[in-house]
Amino acid sequence: MHPLRLFRSTPFRLALAFALLFVCAFLLSGFVTFNLIKKELEARYDSQTKELFQVISQTYGDSDIQDVIDATRMHIAATSNMRNIFLLQSANGAILAANIPALSVPDGWSIRQGADFGIRVGFAYRIYAGSVGPDRLIVGTNNEETNELQEIVVASFGWALLVVIALAIGAGALIASRAQRRLDAVRDTMGRVSHGELAARIPLLGKGDDLDLLSLDINVALERLSLAVESMRQVSTDIAHDLKTPLNHLRMTLEDAGLKQARGEPVGLELELAMTEAGQIDETFEALLRIAQIESGARKSGFCLIELSDVLPSLVDVYREVAEDSDQKFFFNSEVGESTFVSGDRELLTQMYSNLIENSIRHAGAGAGIRLSLFVQGDSVHTSLEDSGPGIPKDEHTNVFRRLYRLEKSRTTPGTGLGLSLVKAIADLHGAAIWLEDAAPGLRVVLAYPRAGK
Repeated sequence: MHPLRLFRSTPFRLALAFALLFVCAFLLSGFVTFNLIKKELEARYDSQTKELFQVISQTYGDSDIQDVIDATRMHIAATSNMRNIFLLQSANGAILAANIPALSVPDGWSIRQGADFGIRVGFAYRIYAGSVGPDRLIVGTNNEETNELQEIVVASFGWALLVVIALAIGAGALIASRAQRRLDAVRDTMGRVSHGELAARIPLLGKGDDLDLLSLDINVALERLSLAVESMRQVSTDIAHDLKTPLNHLRMTLEDAGLKQARGEPVGLELELAMTEAGQIDETFEALLRIAQIESGARKSGFCLIELSDVLPSLVDVYREVAEDSDQKFFFNSEVGESTFVSGDRELLTQMYSNLIENSIRHAGAGAGIRLSLFVQGDSVHTSLEDSGPGIPKDEHTNVFRRLYRLEKSRTTPGTGLGLSLVKAIADLHGAAIWLEDAAPGLRVVLAYPRAGK
């Protein structure tokens, strides 16, 4: 991956940001730890210094200053590299025992640099001063070990910082390159789709991470897009096929009317046929526009609670006589003892069931029985419309919901092939599942709505 592209990569920047946070936390914890250790060491050195002072001063127990001088000299001899300093002065300022020149410091604790008394080791001394009888004793310890500890800690933290930064850059580059490859796969897929390859899909790694979930969502959207485009292509083909015949009939009818008019013959019948063909064409486009309006969801804003047990009986009353005129029997069966509320549009639901009932009456044939049923199953409200007619072949159950699809391929019978497409659009708008079943004999159309108002 190009360095500039790597720097612009979001995963790489996130890795660097987390590395920076880790380094800051690392430095802060190191600073706190170092200061705690430093204070602990200083407390120990103070304790050792005070202990040295007390050991020497206790030799003055018999009021013999010589014992104090001997003890001071013994400790001076045991000290190497000026680790400790000692100064014993008489009341008049004379030096009785020391490894440093005369030094003026207040009683108690104080800090002085080694250069103040001619020591060029670059260390500071923690000094304790006090009286021993008539004389004055000064004892001090340098901070060499504290400085060495500080140097070790600083060096350790410096190397650790370099390692962390190197690991952050390396890990960030690795993560960024892997993430970028997956993002490149997304871009490549979208590019192929934009050039018309609607079957292209983003490969999934199966890890279930956020990029996999995003890729899955995009693939679902692409699948829907592919289906929508294929549906539009199919609809366009079907429209061209369906309108070709009536338009040819209309043209030939008008040509016949023109020839008859030229011969002075009446053309009323031809004009009537032309109006019928034009009406059929207009009906097809009206149905297509209505389906498009329903699928857009514009009618969903007016949804309210609808009681299906109120809607269906009124439809049965209207169509029972129509069925009887076709020598058919129409029954209504309600098996509910509770509410059958669904969220929907009463006008659309009425139109949907009207289309289904009219289809059954038209295709079931004389002597057939038609039954509309309503029942509740769990959290769903179900309806089914069953007839004892010839039915639909099972392999055509899905196709009949396509726009302009007709089982009768010659299209000599009246109809637009949009009735069940309209039914499917209204069912989808109401969140209802719709499917066909073989009633043996006949056909059963089942709709399952999510139950509302529970």
